[in-house]
Amino acid sequence: MESLKQTKSETGQTESFLDILKANIGQYFMFIALVVIMIFFTITTDGVFISSRNISNLINQMGYIAVLAVGMTLIIVIRHIDLSVGYLAGFLGAFSAIAMTFWGWPVYAVIPAVMIMGILAGMLTATPVAKLGVPAFVSTMAAGLIFRGALLLVTMGTGTIIINDQVFVAIGNDYIPDINLEGFLPGRHKLTLIIGLIGIIFSIFSAIRSRRTKKSYNFQVPSFGLFVAQLVLISALIGYVAWILSGYNGISWSLVILLLVVGVFQFITTKTPLGRHIYAVGGNPEAAELSGISVSKITYIVFGAMGFLSSLSGIMYASRLHSATTTAGLGFETDAIAAAFVGGVSAAGGVGTITGSIIGALVMMSLQSGMNLMGIDISVQYIVRGAVLVLAVVFDRITRRNQ
Repeated sequence: MESLKQTKSETGQTESFLDILKANIGQYFMFIALVVIMIFFTITTDGVFISSRNISNLINQMGYIAVLAVGMTLIIVIRHIDLSVGYLAGFLGAFSAIAMTFWGWPVYAVIPAVMIMGILAGMLTATPVAKLGVPAFVSTMAAGLIFRGALLLVTMGTGTIIINDQVFVAIGNDYIPDINLEGFLPGRHKLTLIIGLIGIIFSIFSAIRSRRTKKSYNFQVPSFGLFVAQLVLISALIGYVAWILSGYNGISWSLVILLLVVGVFQFITTKTPLGRHIYAVGGNPEAAELSGISVSKITYIVFGAMGFLSSLSGIMYASRLHSATTTAGLGFETDAIAAAFVGGVSAAGGVGTITGSIIGALVMMSLQSGMNLMGIDISVQYIVRGAVLVLAVVFDRITRRNQ
């Protein structure tokens, strides 16, 4: 019982389980919901849902939406919305296909060019918002129509553009190579297991260092027993995911890209002045401006980052399909917004995490995958996903009101 009581020491304060639960109720609720969803579909599909092949496919399908959800998180945090990202991703994916197929550009030139175009498109979309005060809803909706028209224009007369570049196609379909260890766990992807072990070690050392830092500044930290329990659960989760993925080709390049994006943006939002400025603008734009933070500059940066991630999403999607089509990007913005809200981002701005939005994307894609395996009609799937989104927003309002 002592570990559940809040106590004080010379080096800092310990926090009870209830304190942590109250402070992070949104994220913990999503973790619990994800576990319940996975258990439910595992039972109803006789274990097919949790199979290595299905989990690997689920992660690959989630990749391009999760990348968009990372950028959408920052957009919503600063109290805006971006409805153009789906068609921007589709247009840039089509541009990649045209540049390689018809113009003969090498893939190593196409990818940087498309990313630069994405950044410029995002900043151009932000200009009416940052300089003229135009609502982001209107500005991004107009930009989305422009990108939609551009997509139809560049694909006119061709319909579907087949991509034959093997390096480009590998981005959305191939897996990291394995290492040869004779007689060791046959049938398993060894490098994936090694990476999982490294991830466990890194997470443990990172958590210990974070705890020591907080205690040195006399911040609240979980009790030692609760801290150890958290380490065990996180390590078990990482190990289990690595074990599942090792059963079917291992870690895909799509997952590698997603992890890199999450790592970079998680670092920016939690460890840099820019991240603090983004949340300050989302919390109170007027106060942030008075304190010396340029709200328009932050708006440009966040929308530019969203454009960059849109280009990356378009590349991943076109790569996965081996082609670019006139319908590419359709509904991407809806899925990204839903993932962000389900992951705990507040519609009021100033609240939300990158990792939370990834969990939200995983929840939404798990629902879709599980219902597909059960043979549920697509119309019912849309109703269920819409209901989950409404519940997430209502839950956010209730928790904010209680706090």
